[in-house]
Amino acid sequence: MAHEMRLLETGVHDAYFNMGLDEAILESVSRGRELPTLRLYGWNPKAISLGYFQGARQELDLDACARLGVNVVRRITGGGAVLHDKEVTYSLSLPETHPLARSSIIESYEIICSALVRGMGFLGIDTEFTPINDILWRGKKVSGNAQTRKHGCILQHGTILLHVDVEEMFCLLLVPKEKATGKLIADVKQRVGSLSEALDREVGFEETVKALIRGFTEALNLKLIPGKPSEEELARARSLAKEKFSTEAWIFKR
Repeated sequence: MAHEMRLLETGVHDAYFNMGLDEAILESVSRGRELPTLRLYGWNPKAISLGYFQGARQELDLDACARLGVNVVRRITGGGAVLHDKEVTYSLSLPETHPLARSSIIESYEIICSALVRGMGFLGIDTEFTPINDILWRGKKVSGNAQTRKHGCILQHGTILLHVDVEEMFCLLLVPKEKATGKLIADVKQRVGSLSEALDREVGFEETVKALIRGFTEALNLKLIPGKPSEEELARARSLAKEKFSTEAWIFKR
């Protein structure tokens, strides 16, 4: 029997609202007010999200971020800094008692990421999950994922790269300039890829969303019920964006 899950296609928003809405959904699912939820979304303007345990001043060239109009936000999940631009992002919130939930973090990643692998397969891209939390195409990372467990729930979110600009990424990261040229950039280009590179054409946001919805439905045996965030969730997301995610106290927490 298929597992019922709410599907939210929330479009493109700024970094602070995006992180606020992910947390607001996690809270409402944890209280049983909403079904387990799959959300698909994008980012505008560009942003860098830091992992919860990272230090903004240690990881980022903050002057370059400001000059280029790139927002900086801290996630509630771990992992490394991620540049969000041409991509589809998903988040999945479900109780730890859910049939798809696992106590093993690696097993949880593998189960949820199987939906992404299936979805990219529908686009004609052959990828594989690689522990702990990456999805690779021909050895190149095209999706990175992060997870946290709060309020008796699992929140996993991640990116599916439609296009990647390694040079821009290095402009924003605090990498010694002598290392940010030549060999290091070439090495990263060998390790990071995108759906557009895989298919040798520009891959669109909407076609990727449709493929991912099909991937989640089939790989995880879901009955996805299209919906919208509740007014309570939207209000909470706006509050979190203003009072938490966009504040210096949160961004420079570490």
